[in-house]
Amino acid sequence: MDDATVVVTGASRGIGEQVARAVADAGGHAVVCARDADALDAVADDIDEGSGAVTAVRADVRDELDVEHLMQRATTVGGAIDGVVASAGVYHGPAGETPLHEESYAAFDDHLRTNGRGVFAAVREAAPHLAEGARVVVPTGAVARKGMPGYGSYAVSKAAAEALVRGFAADLDATVGAVDPGKVDTDLSGDGGRNPGDVAGMVLWALEDASAETLDGTVLDWGDYRKATR
Repeated sequence: MDDATVVVTGASRGIGEQVARAVADAGGHAVVCARDADALDAVADDIDEGSGAVTAVRADVRDELDVEHLMQRATTVGGAIDGVVASAGVYHGPAGETPLHEESYAAFDDHLRTNGRGVFAAVREAAPHLAEGARVVVPTGAVARKGMPGYGSYAVSKAAAEALVRGFAADLDATVGAVDPGKVDTDLSGDGGRNPGDVAGMVLWALEDASAETLDGTVLDWGDYRKATR
């Protein structure tokens, strides 16, 4: 990870925040974004105080112009982009308590716009700036592939994100894959589950050490990670 430039979306909290910290701790340059500028700056300041390399750019992944600016800024400060972690996401309502037939159109639209289209924008705008051997990692969950009650259009949006992974993997020279860490203790998924800091280790493994052939166009889960790193 030495001197690698890694763009992390949704870096003001949760998995994105911990991935940004892990990238900087490993010697990379974390270029981070989130909608909440104050929260993002607080994370970046903390990383900077720990002598990590970080650049904060307020950006909303629902706005392709914001994302275009983010990727251009990344190349300005760090050269070609070595990695992208598209971890920005929203969940409208309590996790597991939003059945599809009861959801509002507004919630449906924003889940797809943020969790699906946001991934599309991140990869599309990064594509012209990716270094040789670059990797794109998209966090996902079992709800994208299994019919689990109560996850509504959030699950639909994660399925869209996984479809984007497969499509971009087919179309780009870069390695594009998804990682499923299982339930994670974040604001999005509710209490309980794995520590986001532990999940950050899985994401770094996907960025650096996982077999490109195994990752590209697929979903690697916690078992794959643990088996490879034992």
